[in-house]
Amino acid sequence: MTTIHLRKKRDALALYLLLAGLFITALVACNLIANKFVTVDLGFKTFIVSAGVLPYPITFLITDILSEIYGRKKTNLVVYVGFFASMFVLLILYLGSSFPSIPTSLVTDADYNTVFQSSWRVILASMVAYLFAQLIDVRLFHFWKRLTKGKMLWLRNNASTILSQLVDTTLVVLVLFAGRLSFDTMGDYILDGWFFKVICALADTVFIYFFVWLIKRKFKLKVHQELEFLD
Repeated sequence: MTTIHLRKKRDALALYLLLAGLFITALVACNLIANKFVTVDLGFKTFIVSAGVLPYPITFLITDILSEIYGRKKTNLVVYVGFFASMFVLLILYLGSSFPSIPTSLVTDADYNTVFQSSWRVILASMVAYLFAQLIDVRLFHFWKRLTKGKMLWLRNNASTILSQLVDTTLVVLVLFAGRLSFDTMGDYILDGWFFKVICALADTVFIYFFVWLIKRKFKLKVHQELEFLD
């Protein structure tokens, strides 16, 4: 770890909060739109995925940036905060359904329930998968970081994300559809969702190199160094 003076500590804390805020926003958005399934045509293949998959790779990109810059402990803290934020959203959705809409309401009870009433199952599925996948991602990221002595960022970024995304996709589909869909259909959903996430993980390699380079340049960090602002 490297010790930085007060101004840079404030900057490090501000960046940490910004990344954490983006992470939680993307996570909550994933849960709210996950009920809708869409097709995504990438030319060589058309994927059938939950709309919640679209912003979800952002969360893994951010946790990898946090892991590289701030270390495992502070990254896990963001993961846990994201979990509690999603549980809080679930509570708010429940409260919203507990009060009947007025006659002039733009959103009727039926509309609200159609969109949000099943969100508890979606969020439950997402949160079960989320905790396992994100913690696996962080652990594997730091395993590869130690093994490569802080080099080969592309390897730990992709190796950790690809495996953890498989865990995430499998758990989400099983919790959502076990007993409701056939194993063949669930298998197709898992493969499509995971393959789409793998493509996103490979594509974000350029972004993680750019952001990590930018941050390390600003704070003058060496290959193996991490920022501290609370220790």
